[in-house]
Amino acid sequence: MRIALSMLLVALPLAAAAQKKPTAAQLQAQVKRLTEERDELKLRLASTEELQQETASAKKARDLARSESEAARKEIDQLRAALKENQGGSDTILKELHEAKQAAEGAKTEATRLRTENEALQQKASAVPGEGDLVQLGEDIVPARAINLNRATPRLKSGSFLGGRPKGAVVVHVLISEKGDVLAARLIQGLAGDSAEAKEAGEACVEAAKRLVFDPATSKDGKTKFKVWQGVGFYLD
Repeated sequence: MRIALSMLLVALPLAAAAQKKPTAAQLQAQVKRLTEERDELKLRLASTEELQQETASAKKARDLARSESEAARKEIDQLRAALKENQGGSDTILKELHEAKQAAEGAKTEATRLRTENEALQQKASAVPGEGDLVQLGEDIVPARAINLNRATPRLKSGSFLGGRPKGAVVVHVLISEKGDVLAARLIQGLAGDSAEAKEAGEACVEAAKRLVFDPATSKDGKTKFKVWQGVGFYLD
């Protein structure tokens, strides 16, 4: 019992010593540590807020970049479509230009040919025609004269000109040589209508014209004989 009491007496001063208040230095140390922890937390918070702002800015920049990329893509598609359309239009214009150039060259060639022919015709027209030349009837030409016109009658089928057959004038163009012979004949005016009788009459007049004999066409002084195309008329009644 005495031993326990003595131990209790020893423990009481130790407990009193343990419950002793902290010193000012200790308190200052604690305040300093807490202040440092607070400042560190503030820095962490500021860093977190800054990171959040940067994240938000990055998100806005990303969305803006996406929007600009989409707008650029649409513009590129429009440009491609316009280029394709313009390419087709350019091909058409080039084709039309090539065709117009070919047409112009063809017209130029034709104009040159016609000019050459015209010059040749002018030279021929201005030249004095010689014996046997083919000339056109005019004031300086005496026309050919048929010698046997009354004897060169159209040969028609028997009874073909009975009642109802067409009547009238038939004109045949004949090519008369410088010797008075008929070289060719062609119908230029037949009887009216498309009947078989009218066709037969035209053919008969052409054949009759081939049997004609002419005094040839000559110059006014009668010294030069020419070849001419001249009309011959037949009247059927």
